[in-house]
Amino acid sequence: MSVLQQNYQAVLDHIAQAEARAGRQAGSVKLVAVSKTFPADDIRKVYAAGQRDFGENYIQAWYDKTDTLADLPDIVWHVIGDVQSNKTKFVAERAHWLHTVSRLKTAQRISAQRPSEMPPLQVCIEVNVSGEAAKHGVSPDEAVVLAQEVAKLPQIQVRGLMCVAEADVAEDELRWQFGKMQTLLADLNAAGVPADVLSMGMTADMEIAIECGATHVRVGSAIFGKRDYAHQS
Repeated sequence: MSVLQQNYQAVLDHIAQAEARAGRQAGSVKLVAVSKTFPADDIRKVYAAGQRDFGENYIQAWYDKTDTLADLPDIVWHVIGDVQSNKTKFVAERAHWLHTVSRLKTAQRISAQRPSEMPPLQVCIEVNVSGEAAKHGVSPDEAVVLAQEVAKLPQIQVRGLMCVAEADVAEDELRWQFGKMQTLLADLNAAGVPADVLSMGMTADMEIAIECGATHVRVGSAIFGKRDYAHQS
């Protein structure tokens, strides 16, 4: 077993332990292995260990990987970075999930560009739950209205909400931010948008996110190691 595969198994064990501590059903939390900046060969190794869901931020680099890994028919691609208008076609044609919808215009472009023979793109509305100026996402007050509008588009299915919690804060603050996401998900359903996904939690805060109802955790460095951003854009 390679180091990457050992790391991957350790993350799965950590998720299982966090589920048990939170009283969650075993297997209720899906791991999205964040492979941004890492080569296709690394993805192959983790795929060989059983992982199928992979998250990517950098659209052009990810698009190139989809060609290299086209022989893996059941790989599931999650786009978890901001999508510029000149890259929406890539997402529409190759992605299975988009976790970062924060503009109706972006969703409209992707809806129009999604091939009709493909299943609907599964999307999450990105919420800037911490209110940090440097982060993408809509404010919590805007999330439900945006989700209602996006849900009207063809070739797109709104599945839930996504956030990146504030780094280096106390656990009580993390619980507040993740708890706010739980409340918003309930609001989304009450507003007539059936939704069951909370994409929240990364390597450092995954355990608290699971405690607070995360259905998808996005973990990269604990699996793939330290990233080199030098050649990414």
